[in-house]
Amino acid sequence: MYSDIKEPQQRLSRDAVKVWVIREIIETGTGLIILGILLYLDHRFAWKAWIGWILYGLLVIDVLAAVWSWINSYFLYKNWRYDVSEEFLQLKSGVLNEKHHLVPMTKIQAVATQQGPILKKYGLCSVTVDTMGSSHTIPALPKEDAIALRNQIARYAKIKEVES
Repeated sequence: MYSDIKEPQQRLSRDAVKVWVIREIIETGTGLIILGILLYLDHRFAWKAWIGWILYGLLVIDVLAAVWSWINSYFLYKNWRYDVSEEFLQLKSGVLNEKHHLVPMTKIQAVATQQGPILKKYGLCSVTVDTMGSSHTIPALPKEDAIALRNQIARYAKIKEVES
């Protein structure tokens, strides 16, 4: 019955990578500041030696995680796809662990757009679709496209609800 469903083709905005990298810089910077303060306090108050080793280990892990997350942002953009039809919302994402969601329009209960300060700087919005048991987000679309997609999903979901 559903063998004719094609892979989703719609892509996110190219600025999604910039948004994700900025978010990672903020998160990593916060972690580095906290670790820097703790390292200063360790040296200032001569805490036990093992505390310093743990802090330096966390510093190395934080830097490696930051490098991976920056690289991962490019892979996420490259692999993120979505599509909408009258029957389904399709979401495909993942770098190492690929996920492909088919959300029936009859199960969609709410759809919304969201825009934080970083997304707003680039004129982007995220579209969130809620069902009874889960929530799905399309992370970074141009604002006009996000609003049109939100309205299209709402129309399709309402049509299917009325037909049921």
